[in-house]
Amino acid sequence: MAKRIGTRTILLEKPPKIIGYGSAVGHLEHEGPLGKEFDFYSNDCRFGEKSFEKAESRLQKTALEHAFRRAGVTPAEVDAVFAGDLLNQCIGSSFGLRELGIPFVGLYGACSTMTLALTMAALTIESGAAETTAAVTSSHFCSAERQYRFPLEYGCVRPQTAQHTVTGSGALILGSSDADKPKITAITVGEIKDFGVKDANNMGAAMAPGAADTLLHYFEDTGTAPDDYDVIYTGDLGAVGTELLYQLLDKDGVDLRCKHSDCGLIIYDRDRQDVHSGGSGCGCSASVLASFVLHRFESGDFHNILFLSTGALLSPTSTLQGESIPTVAHLIRICTD
Repeated sequence: MAKRIGTRTILLEKPPKIIGYGSAVGHLEHEGPLGKEFDFYSNDCRFGEKSFEKAESRLQKTALEHAFRRAGVTPAEVDAVFAGDLLNQCIGSSFGLRELGIPFVGLYGACSTMTLALTMAALTIESGAAETTAAVTSSHFCSAERQYRFPLEYGCVRPQTAQHTVTGSGALILGSSDADKPKITAITVGEIKDFGVKDANNMGAAMAPGAADTLLHYFEDTGTAPDDYDVIYTGDLGAVGTELLYQLLDKDGVDLRCKHSDCGLIIYDRDRQDVHSGGSGCGCSASVLASFVLHRFESGDFHNILFLSTGALLSPTSTLQGESIPTVAHLIRICTD
């Protein structure tokens, strides 16, 4: 059974294994440094569909299909799928997965949704309520721009603090099998943090305090430090948020620099791709985890990592009303020992 330690961390005594994973991305992501890592990509931003929203649903379904194949399971063998996205009422997930016939748990954690979904999927197996679960999320640059900012036709010039929403999806299948696979052994659920940032074009500044708070609680709860891990991944703080994270942790005597990597900074090449402060969106950390990171476990390069996704809990309405941006960050430990 799960065991709570410290104030916020849960240890899984029968940790579920990651038995399958899959990823699907757009052309800009495929042209980036991790391009060869992804299972599927398309140069068509609509992925053969009639709208950007339907394209995002297609991304989720495609990533999940690759995860099923890698895990060697069918949808009928999955007890529940935990899914969410950035669109109003999470229609990217519900429309994309409605034909699969899997019990559906819809989630919203903004860009933290991948780790939130994995948290729920893992705890469901740990509790004995399921043997096989799935976690999937997505984002799409065009659907996100239409909802949160301006129509693409408007041609708005974005500040350098802005991040580019990743067109991508990542899916993982968790199981209670005895297979020699990476497993999720610890979870730290984040608290909502709000430092008064109101600029929707500076998500990194808004999300950095949430990331710092969750990491500090995890290190205190477990008695560990950054040097105890191969790598510590954050979801999508980008260049601005990453530097702020370092500064916040420095105040508590924690130096993350030599062990840290941010998914928003490695999915694109900022020197040659026009993405400003880096990548963002639910599909950012999800697609990096469900490709590059898990490939490193397969090759033996990784044995013990922390994976933390950050989310800005704003909406178009809250932004127009001048509200600040609450954020949250959830963390999981993935290891092979």
